[in-house]
Amino acid sequence: MIDNFTYRTIAGDGGVDLNVAVAGQGPAVVLLHGFPQTHYMWRHVAAKLATDHTVIVPDLRGYGASGKPVAADPGTYSKRTMGNDVLAVARQLGFDQFGLVGHDRGALVAVRTGLDHPEAVRYLGILDVLPTLDTWAVLQGVDAKVAWHLYLMAQPAGLPEKMIAAVGPEFFGSFLDAWDPAGTTFTREERDHYVDSSVAAIDSIVADYRATAGIDLDMDVADRERGARLTMPVGVISQDWGAQLGFDASALWRAWAPDLTYRATTSGHFMAEENPDEIVTFIAGLAGRAPATGHRNGE
Repeated sequence: MIDNFTYRTIAGDGGVDLNVAVAGQGPAVVLLHGFPQTHYMWRHVAAKLATDHTVIVPDLRGYGASGKPVAADPGTYSKRTMGNDVLAVARQLGFDQFGLVGHDRGALVAVRTGLDHPEAVRYLGILDVLPTLDTWAVLQGVDAKVAWHLYLMAQPAGLPEKMIAAVGPEFFGSFLDAWDPAGTTFTREERDHYVDSSVAAIDSIVADYRATAGIDLDMDVADRERGARLTMPVGVISQDWGAQLGFDASALWRAWAPDLTYRATTSGHFMAEENPDEIVTFIAGLAGRAPATGHRNGE
């Protein structure tokens, strides 16, 4: 649990129970975690932001202590449904508008929320990911092996879940170790928390990834064809994946977000834990570009 945050169970889309940490006062900012993690990855950033924001930090559906509904259809873990969870949480806490910042998987949810609900998202912060459509487009050749897990979890239901369950701790731990090569970002207890939480959520995590190779991709294709854009201020902070895989990440993002700031970081993938001050400064800069709204309804 994040120190000095209050925890609530809030109903998301379709009544799914979501574990949500809340603290602070002022304009709202929602922080969405990535893989293979939980809301706890935001602990350092959230504590700093809570001095002048209402900070809302949920476990995504299918992760952590949130509900893990069976993926009865592709939409159960679509980023549209998960974005609707975000709106439901914010509204039940009294906010129709909020800043939204996502890391990794959470960033994909944030992007879809910004496309679907631009009236609600004051600004959008993206940590270390590409839009779904562009991710699949740039994964070519032997260098695409860095994203091998995307292809594994895109397979039809059944086999990926069984394969991962056979070596669950090793599977999830491999990402924490590979993306934190110095091994200094997490304590042993923190690493164990992420691994244990992920092992307990294999089916829903795979369903989340499977959606990204199906229904989420279809949504991005439809938005590209109709010329949809993220209309709010958007900031991206990322490792320089483009240099390795041969693309211009800032150009890919600008096609979706005309009001864009893009910056590369020397931090690793888990930048919110490795260098929280950098991320707090990044979020503050985004908030400064947004309209002065996002306070609790009635204030």
